[in-house]
Amino acid sequence: MTTPSKTTRKKRAPQFPRLPKGPNGGIQLMLIQNVQHLGKAGEIVEVKPGHANNYLLPEGLAIISNDHHKRMIEKHKEKLADIEKQRLVTLRTLADQVGRQSINVEANANEEGHLYGSVGTPEIVAALRANGISITPDQVKLDGVLKELGLYTVRVQFHPEISTDVKVWVVPAASN
Repeated sequence: MTTPSKTTRKKRAPQFPRLPKGPNGGIQLMLIQNVQHLGKAGEIVEVKPGHANNYLLPEGLAIISNDHHKRMIEKHKEKLADIEKQRLVTLRTLADQVGRQSINVEANANEEGHLYGSVGTPEIVAALRANGISITPDQVKLDGVLKELGLYTVRVQFHPEISTDVKVWVVPAASN
């Protein structure tokens, strides 16, 4: 039995359809949701292939830009604007709730008030969750970890346009 030569082998078709190339050599996609540092819903953006294949498409943040999708977005742009307005109202309400909070975070400290460890984003998120407010760690914007007892003002960013400050009291841990 002989093996087929290189010239008689059939080429295999690519498994996935080719993504549309943009004028700069990247991939053209239409955003379904707002993506920070990239664009707003309905915009056509050009990104590198890895960013498209590994993040935007699998997470459902973007779709392949074609005429059909462009027509659909134009048709539903008003509906998208209403949805975004509702989302912003919800985020503003949550920001008001968080802004009224004053949370305590217990930490082990010496007599001078220096912490043995530090208080960071996970501890602040856990303290807010204990008060019934659910946020993600990437929404808490700290300049650095907190290493001393005292009152700190920490920024919580919900949206590029919506942020608030929460008061964080770092107090000594209760001794047993």
